[in-house]
Amino acid sequence: MGILVAALGYFVDIFDLYLFGVVRVVSLKDLGVPQENILDIGMQLLNSQMTGLLIGGVLWGTLGDKRGRVSVLFGSIFLYSSANILNGFVTDISTYTLLRFVAGVGLAGELGAAITLVSEILPQKTRGYGTTIVAGVGLSGSVAAAIVAEFFSWRICYFIGGGMGFLLLLLRFQIRDSSLFAKVKEEKVSRGNFFLLLNDRQRFFKYLRLILLGTPIWFVGGLLVTFAPEFGRALGLSGITAPKAIFYTYIGVAIGDFFCGLISQYFCSRKKVMAVFIFLEVILIYFYLYSPGMTQFRFYTICFGLGIATGYWAVLMMTTAEHFGTNLRATVTTSVPNFIRGSVVIMLFFFKILKNSVGVTNAAAWVGTIVVVLAYTSLYLIEETYEKDLEFVEK
Repeated sequence: MGILVAALGYFVDIFDLYLFGVVRVVSLKDLGVPQENILDIGMQLLNSQMTGLLIGGVLWGTLGDKRGRVSVLFGSIFLYSSANILNGFVTDISTYTLLRFVAGVGLAGELGAAITLVSEILPQKTRGYGTTIVAGVGLSGSVAAAIVAEFFSWRICYFIGGGMGFLLLLLRFQIRDSSLFAKVKEEKVSRGNFFLLLNDRQRFFKYLRLILLGTPIWFVGGLLVTFAPEFGRALGLSGITAPKAIFYTYIGVAIGDFFCGLISQYFCSRKKVMAVFIFLEVILIYFYLYSPGMTQFRFYTICFGLGIATGYWAVLMMTTAEHFGTNLRATVTTSVPNFIRGSVVIMLFFFKILKNSVGVTNAAAWVGTIVVVLAYTSLYLIEETYEKDLEFVEK
């Protein structure tokens, strides 16, 4: 039951997280933003949401280790569902920006708490399958967001996302925290202390490497796919839409996460499979930005391929949970994915500076190159954690 509720929660989380990318253009036009300002205003709103994710990642993570994983699953879904319903009523950009920030804070808690809970309730040899199920079901939420946007107005889409969250909230009364957390709760050990990540050099760099390892995923999702219409125009294409790009990309992501998890279990390795998927991502980023004779069909096909290549997200989240002790596991597993998501703020900052001098595609290529180099370096330096015993604490 815990795995099912975690998977459905992540589904709603991803639905709401990517809904803005799907309705970005149509909602901003409806609010009176001129075409030439849609990219800049869109980046402003995305930055606000990502800033919320950064703050929420630390907030919910520490709460998860202090009060329990289930408490985060309740609080986060209530906050982001409320914010998304209110998003359906906005009439100005300032309110829209504020509510995307609040939604970001709420969305920050879902994945980390879910992965932490699943990793602690399943046996060592099968916990990778549990994460694969959570990710496979959850990431299809982005596909659902794209489909819903085809049939409903952007305001109704926000109402649907918030409504699904409140319905799921009812199911969460049936789940409980893991026995591992219950055991640590009885011990006299510091729980949810974020400064434990900062006061030890080895622990800090381990934490930083896990963040850098995931940034290529959000380079694709937060930059290339969210702003697909702008990249399409830079490549000489008309008619490229964000909903379609997100739809095809995240069909690929759901498939990629499913198979990445299975391959990881088969080869008994987290690191090897992530290395292969990042290499595939590098090739497809090049074709996305520089493929000659680009057509709409080829563009969306590459988006699908990029989705598969970024499908190491679930394996990365499991690896993160396996790196840290029970008293700090929720703090790390909740904050790491949100710092990864929040890294889009930095990527957009440099992209915005570079695009005026070298163009949209070259600016993305420069940012992407730096991101991938840092990811591969981090992957080389982290430990292999397959079948690692999770019954330990951080002193």
